[in-house]
Amino acid sequence: MSNTKGPMILRAYALYFGFIFVMGIGLFKTIKLQLTTEEVDLPVRLQDRAPRMGEILDANMNPLLTSVSYFDIHMDPTVVDQKIFDEEVSNLSNGLARMYRDKSARTYENEIRAARANGSRYLLIRKKVTNEDRKRIAALPIFNLGRMKGGLIDNEETIIRKAPNGILLKRTLGYYKKELNLAVGLEGAYHAYLEGEPGKEIEHRITTGWKKTGRFTKDPVEGADVVTTFDKDIQEVAHSELEHQLKEMKAQSGTVILMEVATGHVKAMVNLDRADDGTFSEKFNHAVGLREVPGSTMKLASIMAGLEDGKFKITDKVNAGGSYRVVRKTFMDANDGRGYGTISIQQAFEKSSNIIAQILYKAYRNDPESFIERLEDFGLTEALGTEIPGELGPKFFRPGSAGWSAYSIPSMAIGYEYQQSPLHTCAFYNAVANNGRFLRPLFVKEIRRGGKVIKHMEPIVIRDKICSDATLRIMQNCLKGVMSHGTGMKLTSSQFSIAGKTGTARLLNANREYVEENQSDFQASFAGYFPADNPKYTCVVVVTRPKEKIYAALVAGPVFAAIANKIYASNLAYHPAINERKPLAEGLPSVKNGYYKNITDVLKQLGIRFQLNTGSKWITADSLNRSIHLNQVTIQKGKVPNVKGMTAKDAVFLLESAGLSVSLKGYGKVVSQSINAGTIIHKGVLVKLELK
Repeated sequence: MSNTKGPMILRAYALYFGFIFVMGIGLFKTIKLQLTTEEVDLPVRLQDRAPRMGEILDANMNPLLTSVSYFDIHMDPTVVDQKIFDEEVSNLSNGLARMYRDKSARTYENEIRAARANGSRYLLIRKKVTNEDRKRIAALPIFNLGRMKGGLIDNEETIIRKAPNGILLKRTLGYYKKELNLAVGLEGAYHAYLEGEPGKEIEHRITTGWKKTGRFTKDPVEGADVVTTFDKDIQEVAHSELEHQLKEMKAQSGTVILMEVATGHVKAMVNLDRADDGTFSEKFNHAVGLREVPGSTMKLASIMAGLEDGKFKITDKVNAGGSYRVVRKTFMDANDGRGYGTISIQQAFEKSSNIIAQILYKAYRNDPESFIERLEDFGLTEALGTEIPGELGPKFFRPGSAGWSAYSIPSMAIGYEYQQSPLHTCAFYNAVANNGRFLRPLFVKEIRRGGKVIKHMEPIVIRDKICSDATLRIMQNCLKGVMSHGTGMKLTSSQFSIAGKTGTARLLNANREYVEENQSDFQASFAGYFPADNPKYTCVVVVTRPKEKIYAALVAGPVFAAIANKIYASNLAYHPAINERKPLAEGLPSVKNGYYKNITDVLKQLGIRFQLNTGSKWITADSLNRSIHLNQVTIQKGKVPNVKGMTAKDAVFLLESAGLSVSLKGYGKVVSQSINAGTIIHKGVLVKLELK
């Protein structure tokens, strides 16, 4: 028996001292962990932390493109105390169902209970919620206990670029896709400023995964803000006016560019394409990335070239018979070939006669290089070099090349065999408005970081002078003449003068051929500036493939005039201060028909005597004996009301309240309505109102 007792004692001692040794090591490790400030025992890693991208702003610091944070919300239901879970899981589910109605409270509760039963520690609650919703979720029962006790996991952030103004400037603002190295628009051009510099954050490995520490070995640098030249208010006006006209003309696409004359700052740029459902959106930047024949807007450069080279005088007489033979090709005037008789070259320009093709052919047929050299002087043979990727320069043939022929000069003279972007047309007309100073169109005026300007863009001069002052004065007068007694007569504003040129161009068909007019598609353009005598803005409007009308004065011109008028009306620079005017003549103001309270409130504020002769809500006004008499407008139930003399707001309210649809044309007060007052109402019938 003594032989077995010895080994048993040894084994007992070994077990005892082994246990003491292990406990000692554990105690040593614990004390060391408590005393040291280094977290060397926890696995660590460095992770890139992308900074918040900079914003793209308009000239008045309104956001055009910004970054919005979204968060994926998950839950670890296994960490919640059983008692709390049983008491509050229904309340949590009800709260989630109130916020997100695509699931019932019962569905949320079943999913959470099932995840807890299965030991799931990463249950998806909601993807891409806003930071505001994230805070509301964190305040719900159970979740308000935090991550460790409530199981809320809400730190997975996704930053999405968002345009707060919808499709406004969509193609111009663009995007940047790093993985594809795809740069589009201003975001593509300035992504190096916008994206900032990523930081390096330390993460620790814990039992539930990797945890952010908030400690950085390199701090992220937030992206800079790009301040553009655009004016959001002007952009909205240009967008709405173009879209309205495209719908009216049943056109395929359209472009508007508005540029500030003195600086080259582009204040608005719209590119709209028709979708299959008849709506319009920004799909392609036609203004920068599309070349097309400019049509008669090119006649400005043609006449300028001949004047600069002394080939003719603007007062020279020509026989505009309507049909012009050049070698074996005939050029016809747009007025069915009737022509204009004997007129001056200036009159030919103003009326957009195609005799200009014959004039330029005779002037340059023996010296075509001189014509191309003049176009070079005007800045019309090379790309503008704007910052927007994808800009196309002009396309044309040169003398001696395979595409050059005897018809090239006369064709180019009237806007064919030469293609350029609408932006290039705008820049050229802006140079004429700017007394010959050709500026590169600018889309960005400065870069800001932390509220401080880190880069300022000055106007860039492409040509100090495109031609002589004498030629400029002549062509400026010609552009005014287009509006006063030429093809733009109907577009003149009653508030200020416009200088500009219409252009209607026939487009190639699907087989790249020109066909008869009745089978052809057209492009209508208007290019000009305003006010004519002290230009502030240059504007180009292009409408492609209209179906209702084809001539530029009726298709593109109205958009130009509407934009110009609205800018004039809203810009205080065009209106003298009240205290700088001469005293107003004594008399009574003109009062439109309308809602009685609006009218009487204004008259009271102005201190103007009036007499209300009716208890009706809708009234008409007459001036009598230095007082305004307000009388009843009769509204018969079931019959079309008389809205003549009313503002658009009141007229639309009355008609739509009666169940009618309304379309408006013009500005001011209603002067005519398509359905006479007193006609029996049929619900949904369209009433067209004309305002002046």
